[in-house]
Amino acid sequence: METLKIDIQSDQEKKVLIAFLDSLSYHYRSESDDYILTDDQVKEMVRRKADFLAGKTTSRPWNEIKTRYEGV
Repeated sequence: METLKIDIQSDQEKKVLIAFLDSLSYHYRSESDDYILTDDQVKEMVRRKADFLAGKTTSRPWNEIKTRYEGV
């Protein structure tokens, strides 16, 4: 099996392509680069940003993080 990735520029192009694939009985799947966040996820991100701006977060040096994940 081979994968073919197509960058679709508009909804119209998508409709035409899907109709064509359906007419040939091709099996396909659709993946999107768009990330949809739930309301709870958005609230969590806003909270984390506020904590960061208020100086309530901690950080580690990049070398320490890099060393920890070197074997991954």
